[in-house]
Amino acid sequence: MRFPYRSALLIATLSAASCQAPQSADSATIQLFNGHDLTGWFADIPDADNNPDIKPSFIAQDGLLVSQGLPVGHLITHTTYQNYKLVVEYRWPAETGNCGVLVHSSTLRRLYKTFPASIEVQMHAGNAGDFWCIGESISVPNETDRRGGTPDTWGGEEGQARRILNLTDDSENPPGEWNRMEIVCKGNTVDVWVNGDFVNNGFDCTASEGQIAIQAEGVKCEFRKIELTPLQN
Repeated sequence: MRFPYRSALLIATLSAASCQAPQSADSATIQLFNGHDLTGWFADIPDADNNPDIKPSFIAQDGLLVSQGLPVGHLITHTTYQNYKLVVEYRWPAETGNCGVLVHSSTLRRLYKTFPASIEVQMHAGNAGDFWCIGESISVPNETDRRGGTPDTWGGEEGQARRILNLTDDSENPPGEWNRMEIVCKGNTVDVWVNGDFVNNGFDCTASEGQIAIQAEGVKCEFRKIELTPLQN
């Protein structure tokens, strides 16, 4: 574990969560990726503004959704969602690197003229489950240790402490193997599991609904499942 000295608050939070994702109404599950094409999504690629012939950053190929890594940008759902469990199954087919799933996404190019306002659930190899705050913010237990800085520096703007470390090491599978990430968004909370390990839990999020986005951020990443299930009341 990254933090063997966990505070009592963190232990209580883990116990309350029981390290299990809440049940959802399976009959209502939505396949955000249909296995054939990118219906339901649109791409926002800043480098394409002045180069309409630029190669696509996202493609559907052999039943997979492929983030090609470059050009940098995002694939974003047309639909806005709230109160759901999102299951993402992904792998690095060759070189490992950076990618991410963004929840509560809204304003395009909110940060660095590239990243939409959102809470990013990091997929960067070795750091899966970290939070990155992008124009929004979220709180976690033991925040001083996991986020660094001081409360006046915490936020989602340029120059602020935007990264929040996850709770575990070694939750990811080796390159080439599939990983399963579960993200549960309920009200202003966001909880994350990677391959069954409870890796992050946030509360007091500044957003409670939005679009879902997938990144292209340098290295090819493949997805075989992106499904969303509304939570039971």
